[in-house]
Amino acid sequence: MNLKDTYNRIGDDWFKGHTEDTWFHTGADKFISFLKPGASVLDVGCGGGLASKYLVEKGVALTGVDFSEKMVEIATREVPKGKFFMGDMRDLSSLEGEFDGLYVKAVLLHFQKKEVSVILQRLLEKLKPSGFLYVAVKEAKPSQQEEQIKIENDWGYEYQRFFSFFFFSEMEKYFADAGLKICYKNVTQSGATRWIEVIGQKETL
Repeated sequence: MNLKDTYNRIGDDWFKGHTEDTWFHTGADKFISFLKPGASVLDVGCGGGLASKYLVEKGVALTGVDFSEKMVEIATREVPKGKFFMGDMRDLSSLEGEFDGLYVKAVLLHFQKKEVSVILQRLLEKLKPSGFLYVAVKEAKPSQQEEQIKIENDWGYEYQRFFSFFFFSEMEKYFADAGLKICYKNVTQSGATRWIEVIGQKETL
């Protein structure tokens, strides 16, 4: 299973299927409230740019990065005020500069938990001192496997994706281990999914 190939395949359908999503608005508003007007934000794993568009409308200077060519194509079309690039969030060293904020919605859930700490450390290399990191992941349910490959058939054809599901205590530990001071945490319900949202501030040395 190759996640990049999957998103290249389902990109158009995925985008159409999520255009009405609003569950992230409250957390995004909180994230923006910590930033200065016109702050630079990197939308990591931006997908088709749904959150990017919302952030741009709130006045941030937005850069988006995603590993799927199809998703970057859609985001570039839908959010002309943003700048979008192809890239792997595990290594963004080729992306110039640092940002006032990193926005990481529904992305870490596609990695094994053992990878998360390293990924966060690498992402923080792109965050300015005292900058803010937003993360949203799906909450684990007691009865389900915390890591699993889900076979789905939402749009008339079968595809599969890897998911990790998290507990609040895990996210708090990831943030603490990364040297982030938590300044917002919440659980937001969207259909059958409960989204854990956490915002942390990078501590200055």
